[in-house]
Amino acid sequence: MSKPKTNVTRRDFVKTGAAAGAVIGFPTIVPSFAQSSPNERINVGYVGTGSRAGSHLGAYAAGKETQGVAVCDVDANHMARGKKTVEDRLKRAGRAASCATYARYEELIARKDIDAVVCTTPDHWHTKIVVEAMKQGKDIYCEKPMTLTIDEGKIICKTVKETGRVFQVGTQQRSGRQFLSAVALCRNGHMGKIKTATCSIGGGPKGGPFKKSDPPAQLDWDRWLGQAPMVDYIDKRCHYQFRWWYEYSGGKMTDWGAHHVDIAQWGIGKETTGPHTVIPESQVHPVPFKGGHPTIDDCYNTATNFQVRCKFEGDVDIIIRNGPGNGIWFNNGDEEIFVNRGGPKDKLKKDMGKVAGDLNKLYGSNNINHHANWIECIRSRKNPISDVFSHHRHLSTCHLANIAIRLNRTLKWDPVKEEVIGDSEANSWIRREQRKGYEIKA
Repeated sequence: MSKPKTNVTRRDFVKTGAAAGAVIGFPTIVPSFAQSSPNERINVGYVGTGSRAGSHLGAYAAGKETQGVAVCDVDANHMARGKKTVEDRLKRAGRAASCATYARYEELIARKDIDAVVCTTPDHWHTKIVVEAMKQGKDIYCEKPMTLTIDEGKIICKTVKETGRVFQVGTQQRSGRQFLSAVALCRNGHMGKIKTATCSIGGGPKGGPFKKSDPPAQLDWDRWLGQAPMVDYIDKRCHYQFRWWYEYSGGKMTDWGAHHVDIAQWGIGKETTGPHTVIPESQVHPVPFKGGHPTIDDCYNTATNFQVRCKFEGDVDIIIRNGPGNGIWFNNGDEEIFVNRGGPKDKLKKDMGKVAGDLNKLYGSNNINHHANWIECIRSRKNPISDVFSHHRHLSTCHLANIAIRLNRTLKWDPVKEEVIGDSEANSWIRREQRKGYEIKA
């Protein structure tokens, strides 16, 4: 097995990626933070206060360097709970407990005293909110998956470059020591040449037909739908279950795939590019499809079982499958390491010591903590560990896998032009038509 010539740091990753993948690159973020003193707290506003907001409310509402000042949600019940959470934490910290509420995110991001925005809405709302917030001078923490489409990722990357905002994506596995160790073992040569990275991410659920009804009084259903087509209210379309509808998300492929494919692509050294071929080796959907569209409107419609092979330059593949198990296997043809959230096991546990000294260099900070990394980068104006440019590339792999299984055919991808080669129908899924009044403006 080959030995590493040098230890690769995050700075090396960024430098090499910017030169080799000039399509996206990693810009230098210019100092433009609104706080006049590093001792002043960063005022944080929250857009979306549902199931994924909890940990972020806890981290930033009354942090040492942060203060929650406003919440926004189209569900009045969620908004009230978010307000109470922020104010309770402020009281416990001995601070003035006052948190404003907004039914429209435009009012929240227009506030001059808000420095940063945490966006934890359903996926189909992310891009419009964060792009407009960046243009209002806000730094961003956005839950994964960052986008609904590949084109939205390109828009976000462009806006980060133009505005110089600090943007952290909620792929917190990048701040897990076992994941960092696995990446370092692969990137620094301890594993030799990796031939495959296999991501098991679980299968999507089946469900439906579901009953249609009037939306509850506390929910602005038209606003919740946003750019997506107007449809009758079904409670299983909304809130946590939005993940299992292609109209608003990408099923397990972008839910868990956003985490595991991110680590896999980082580990094989392809964080600034994409696959050249995407092959759907198997797929099962809960409803029939025609031309990439589900033909039934009252059932979950994201894939339940699947296996997709994504082939990269350099003769290395990423396999994305529903199972068995949950985690990532890096294989060099002779041996493999396995990593997941259960902690280091087997070979990874034995070999972690080989790269223990590399982790801070790889991470770019001595403080390996996902929430703290965002605040540290807001202060320093550096790129956070989950930057938009690598996340866009990794999530594009997931989006392409979804397009391939929906159309049930192999796709040839040009990672420089970011388009499917010779397939206009597949290219039509790189972006989606947006409902009037909810268009995303680049």
